[in-house]
Amino acid sequence: MLNNHYKNIAAFVHLSSFSRFLIPLGNFLGPLILWLLNKDKSEFIDQHGKQAVNFQLSMLLYTIVIGTISIPFFFINLFHGFDFNEFHHFSFSTNKAFPLMFIGGGLGIIAVVGFLFEFVLVIMASLKAKDGMSFKYPLTINFIK
Repeated sequence: MLNNHYKNIAAFVHLSSFSRFLIPLGNFLGPLILWLLNKDKSEFIDQHGKQAVNFQLSMLLYTIVIGTISIPFFFINLFHGFDFNEFHHFSFSTNKAFPLMFIGGGLGIIAVVGFLFEFVLVIMASLKAKDGMSFKYPLTINFIK
């Protein structure tokens, strides 16, 4: 039977991902711990917990991919403006707009949009859980089935 207590727990499973602002890796640990402690109480909580953990793991994977792609662009742009002609005379020029800087900036914009996308989806999922409805995060890889 689905009661308000189970709905609240499911909503808190989603909202616990915001604990990352206080605790390192809180966005994984919060939903994972709440889900593991409560998954046997209700199929509803189990379903929402799996969705929350899978979504956070998927977002971690996407962040690692974007970060891995953008790191080389950062270093290429950083050292492109350096002048190493003389060891004692060291200069750095930022007057030129490098094409790689635009690619790196684009990846940064994608990261910011992804953060906002995640923020909105977590709130939507918690509201659906509070209303007793199921929610499926888009772009989620189902690590836990």
